[in-house]
Amino acid sequence: MPKCEVIFDLAAKEAELGKLQERMAGNDFWNDNLKAKEVIDKANILKSWVEPANRIDEHLASLAELNDMSKGEAEDSDIFKELTAEIDKLEAELRSLEIKKMLSGRLDRNNAIVSINSGAGGTESCDWAEMLLRMYRRWAERRGFSPEIIDILAGEEAGIKNVTMMVKGEYAYGYMKAECGVHRLVRISPFDSNKRRHTSFASVDVIAEITDEIAVEIDEKELRIDTYRAGGAGGQKVNKTDSAVRITHVPTGIVTQCQNERSQFQNKTVAMNVMRAKIYELRLKQQKENLAKEYGEKMDIAWGSQIRSYVFQPYQMVKDLRTDVETSNVQDVMDGDIDRFIEAYLKTLK
Repeated sequence: MPKCEVIFDLAAKEAELGKLQERMAGNDFWNDNLKAKEVIDKANILKSWVEPANRIDEHLASLAELNDMSKGEAEDSDIFKELTAEIDKLEAELRSLEIKKMLSGRLDRNNAIVSINSGAGGTESCDWAEMLLRMYRRWAERRGFSPEIIDILAGEEAGIKNVTMMVKGEYAYGYMKAECGVHRLVRISPFDSNKRRHTSFASVDVIAEITDEIAVEIDEKELRIDTYRAGGAGGQKVNKTDSAVRITHVPTGIVTQCQNERSQFQNKTVAMNVMRAKIYELRLKQQKENLAKEYGEKMDIAWGSQIRSYVFQPYQMVKDLRTDVETSNVQDVMDGDIDRFIEAYLKTLK
């Protein structure tokens, strides 16, 4: 039996996709645009499972042929090397599909809103926050996601105090939720003339962008909307109008802002989308707290615990404290190679 059949029922998904495609081919399909969109979205989700699974099955058939051809061949022969390489590729594809199966939460397919905040430590922590921003942007680009800065506040001397970024792509939130927590850096400071070792902290918060399918009611009377002049890098990039928007939800004190778009209307729309996501997240946390009180269970709803340590000196090591996954290849990690940590964490959520 092909391995992808073990991961999920491929035949059932193919049958369901076939029925949806029949509906899409009907003459009356576009009579109701809303229902048509729902059908297309569901079909695309099924395709994202069926197509890679079919590729895996085809790959398995090719491997069977290569395996027969390699019998009696030396391990250093070209065909044996080709077989080994194909097995490695297949294992990677299966692992990717298995991880995707774990991303079955209601919001996992959504875009991710990522906030990075420097901790105590001034310039050191601000520089570390900027390094994390670069790492996540590199990771997102590797996956074909689109990272877009919504709002950013520069540090006084270097780095950034905080930044909010939207990571757009299918399952962006499902993957990025593994990064919530405090990230710790140990290194010899480039800002210390005495070359002493410093420890810096930065926190990462991740929430899902809320789509129209989820109703989040917000009373506009509870919102305070302010405009201000967006910061710029100088020269032609300086914003000369009050286009940046800050929205405050007065009852909760939640604040969102956006200065990245060209117009005040666009900035308000983005800031409002982030506000909806944050209020939805807050309500989910309140529900968890209520459940904990009702059933007497201690439920961890905090995102601020330390999750990963990055040591640059006196040795090189990045270690995830939740899964014990570690690597000495610090440079690759800082260039966005963090899938090993994300996948290991997602497996703990089974």
